Parts: sequence; structure tokens; C-alpha cells
Amino acid sequence: MLRGIEAAESDAVLLAPSEEAVAKERAGALLQIEIMSRAELEHSPQWRHLYAHERKDRRYYEIVEDTIDQGFDYGYFVLRDEAGQIRAIQPFFVNDQDLLGGASPPAVKMVSKIRRIWPRLLKMRTLMIGCAVGEGHIDAQNGASRRLVVSSLAAALPKEARHLKAKMIVFKEFPRVDRPALSCLDKSGFTRIPSMPMTRLKLDFENYESYLRTLGRNTRSQLRKKFKESEERASLEMTVVTDITRYIDDIYPLYLAVWGKSTLQFEKATPDYFRKIGQNIPDKALFFLWFLNGKIVAFNYCLAHKDSINSEYLGFDYQVAYDLHLYYVVSRDVLVWAIANKYKWWYSTALNYEPKFRLRQELVPLDLYVRHTSPVVNFIMKRVLPYLEPTRYDKILQRFPNYNDLNAKQ
Repeated sequence: MLRGIEAAESDAVLLAPSEEAVAKERAGALLQIEIMSRAELEHSPQWRHLYAHERKDRRYYEIVEDTIDQGFDYGYFVLRDEAGQIRAIQPFFVNDQDLLGGASPPAVKMVSKIRRIWPRLLKMRTLMIGCAVGEGHIDAQNGASRRLVVSSLAAALPKEARHLKAKMIVFKEFPRVDRPALSCLDKSGFTRIPSMPMTRLKLDFENYESYLRTLGRNTRSQLRKKFKESEERASLEMTVVTDITRYIDDIYPLYLAVWGKSTLQFEKATPDYFRKIGQNIPDKALFFLWFLNGKIVAFNYCLAHKDSINSEYLGFDYQVAYDLHLYYVVSRDVLVWAIANKYKWWYSTALNYEPKFRLRQELVPLDLYVRHTSPVVNFIMKRVLPYLEPTRYDKILQRFPNYNDLNAKQ
């Protein structure tokens, strides 16, 4: 125990900025940036503490780097003060990005014709600041430090992007709480556009029945009908595990079935990703499994963090999913479990907004900050990007009461 306390105190000393560094920070001195690999960082205290207060801490970034390939080149911007002390670590990855990923069908059709002659049109090697699988965060706690980290990155990134042979720079899916710190990016030529938002539900209910009473009469009636039909057609059994290894051959095809149906396909998780989540983050990983006659027909992988449970991925056996109304059964059973275990919030990742709207969830905005390294091309992009961003064409999103939060200034 004493050695543990001494180690913690040593880490605190290394993480605390010097008085000189604080003074220069107040004077507006930017941090110096260098690129390092995980192997160069993983023995440092700063790495061990990276995103310790977030749902996806440094263990999650290790898993993503080890299991999600798809041509991504992973790295870390290390920000140091003039004394050489590490003040922040900002993960990044480089990939080929298609700007038409969320555009409207007419725009896709038009550009597809041009791509017969110009295959790389609106496809660019892109430097992505953040996480390859999930939302990004700033590695700083207080407002002044967060603004310093962002300002330092904004000043250095065009040069770093050219070094990495990237034409475009994107701060990927940063939550609304980061808007004040990231607002300085506007002066550096970045354009903020909304990404597909997460959703959430406040769990201030005694039980699931009290939650149902908050829904519209028609929705409540339809849900009860679906649950009754499901129970009449089959007897499902639910269990919760932390380590999914023994079930991976059963659940991975269910994940692929859902992933393949998505109109917007992002990263593709691997079997190793799911295995390592449970093995390396056992304090947060939850895998809900639904069995029908001994066979898994649905799963929901979640991460628990503080007072929130966060639904990350779903998987269904579509041979029975619609007849048994598995989406709604899964939602109900996870909510019942979360309420019983005193969680206060239920979060869900992007897409499939129609049932989330009916279930009275609210949107959780995520932002993209985009710029091209060429001032001329960036001038054009700033005017084109608002027409390519994905939320613009989703009619269901526009029905959410807080839809305007996606484009709000703060």
C-alpha cells in the first residue's frame, strides 16, 4: 500500500506544471508538439492517467489501436511546456476519408458520375484528431488548459498534416461541452459541422412501468402489444457477462448483421475488439445476451461509467428479430436492469433515430471541426461542407425537441 501511495504521489509531481510553466501559460505561450507512438508513451504517468475521468480511458484507446485496422495509422500528439514537461496527449489517426459519407442521395448520385473520370474527387487522406471508435476529448481539465491545448494544436496541425501527407484535418466527434475550448478553431480556418448525434434518457423512474407512463398513449399501447406478442411467440432468457470470449463466435455474426444494414457505415469492430473490451476493461464492460432455446439471438454491448450506462453496439438474429420485436425487448430489459442498479442516464450511439424518438430520448450533439491544409481549397470547403453534413437530411432528427442544439453556438 505504501509503495502505491508513493507511486501516486510521484505521478502527481510529474503531472503538476511548474510555476514557470504556469506563468508562461498565462502569458499566452503555446505548447510544443511532437508525434510519439504508444510504445514510447505507455510507461509514462501521463499515459496512465490519459482520459481517466472519461468512459473511454487510455485502455480503450489501446484496444482500438490493437484491434481496429481498416488502414488507420495511429499516433499521439504530445504537448510539452518550455520546461519539457508533458502537459497533454492528444490521440489521432490518419485515414482516407470520403466526404460524401453523409451527403444526400442526389449529391451522391451527381458526384458518383464525376468520379468515373475523377475517382478521388472528395476523397482525401485525413488527419483525424480523436478516437477512431467513438467521440473525442481534450486532455485537460480546466478551461484555461483546455483552450491552451486546442490553440497549440490549431497552430501546429497544418504543418503536422503535411508531414503526415494529409490534406484535410478533422477534430472528430467532440461533445458539446468542448465547444467553448474548441471555438478558437474558427480563427484557424476550421468549420464546425454537426456529426450524427448520440442520444440519452434520464432514468428518474422508480421502474420501467413508470417510464412507460411518460410516453405517448399510442407508443405505450404499441410497446405493450409488442411485448405481449414476443412473450407469446417465444421465451427469451437474458444474462449479463463481462467477458464475451466464450460467446464471440455466436455474437459476432449478429453484430455484422446490424452493421451491414446501416446506411452510414463507420468503423468495423473485430472479434478481438469485443474480446479485449471485457478482458482489459472489466470494471466497465457489460454484455447483455438474450437466449432463445439455448441460442443467442440478440446482444447489447455497453460501457458503464459513473452514473451512466452507455449502449455501444447491438446485434440481432434477423431470422427472429422482427417477429420477437427484439429491438424493443432489448431496450426494455437493459432499462429495467439499469434502473434496478441505480444508474441515472442511459446513452446510445448514433443512427436508428426513429425508435429513439418514440422512446423519448434526447439528442446528445457531437461536432466535427474541419479544414483543408490549402487556404484556397479550404475557402471552397467552408461553403460546401454545410451541404454535405449528414444531419441535414435526416427527417427524424429534425423531430427531436432539442434538434437545434446540433447547430447552436454553445
